[in-house]
Amino acid sequence: MRASFLRFLRQRLLQVVPVVLGIALLNFLILQLAPGDVVDVLAGEAGAATPEYMAHLRASFGLDRPVWLQLLHYLGNVATLDLGYSFRQNMPVFELIVKRLPATLLLMLLAMGIALALGVVLGVISAVRVQRWPDRVISLTALVAYAMPTFWLGLMAVVLFSARLGWLPSGGMTDVGARHTGLALVFDVARHAVLPACTLATFYLAVYTRLVRTAMLELDGADFVRTARAKGAGEIRVTLAHALRNALLPLVTMVGYQVASLLSGAVLVESVFSWPGLGRLAFESVLARDFNLLLGILLLSSLLVTFVNILVDLLYALLDPRVAVGQAGGRA
Repeated sequence: MRASFLRFLRQRLLQVVPVVLGIALLNFLILQLAPGDVVDVLAGEAGAATPEYMAHLRASFGLDRPVWLQLLHYLGNVATLDLGYSFRQNMPVFELIVKRLPATLLLMLLAMGIALALGVVLGVISAVRVQRWPDRVISLTALVAYAMPTFWLGLMAVVLFSARLGWLPSGGMTDVGARHTGLALVFDVARHAVLPACTLATFYLAVYTRLVRTAMLELDGADFVRTARAKGAGEIRVTLAHALRNALLPLVTMVGYQVASLLSGAVLVESVFSWPGLGRLAFESVLARDFNLLLGILLLSSLLVTFVNILVDLLYALLDPRVAVGQAGGRA
């Protein structure tokens, strides 16, 4: 088992290299099609700039070279983990990403944790009480949560819980100038994270609730469920130990595929709540045409999604003993 696990892990890690290089190539070529560059933005902010000065800036940024030469330079930097320099933020891209990454990871983990915990609980209740009032209420709530735009929900949350009730802060990650430390800092960050995390989790909560409900209902008449009941197992044990464990398999797969959309959803949420993460930084880099920074963020997102998919394959094999690690890898 250990040998097959290590072999599977080695094979998947080797597959990461061509995948990441292909994604880096695709990202670079797509951004080359975008109109304008950082020189146009700087010239616009300055009010006016001579053609000579703009040509000088493009030469200093390396934008006057042919596209294929810029591509080779970029791929060479990626191979050495050099993500370039953000001329807009005036600091290395890697350093800037490392600075903003913890905030985004915290927001994503909180949102995913809320969505998974409530989604599983509500999905089980809805399946157990199918066609009764709890099922109808949960299904209607999930439908409304699925249909609501994330940015609109975030704005309404700010209006209600911050502007009207004053319960929670409207934006940021900490109170400016408070200089909290220890538990006071943890509590301060937690207060600021409630609204953005719940807003980001709402859509995924609706998806996971419906997915668990459907999976539980499909498994209700399965042979192993009927066998467990015939052996005298209680309904709670049948629901949690037998049906729910197998219902989690499609949920794990869905979570792995939705990591990318979770990061893209963080762009809207971080912008609404002024959360200092990668999503907001990516939005600012698009406005500033800071393509070095945007390429670095896109590359990091690709790596994150790739490694999460590997983790999903491992969890899939752990949840279902019938699936070998090698088969899990072949499934992806």
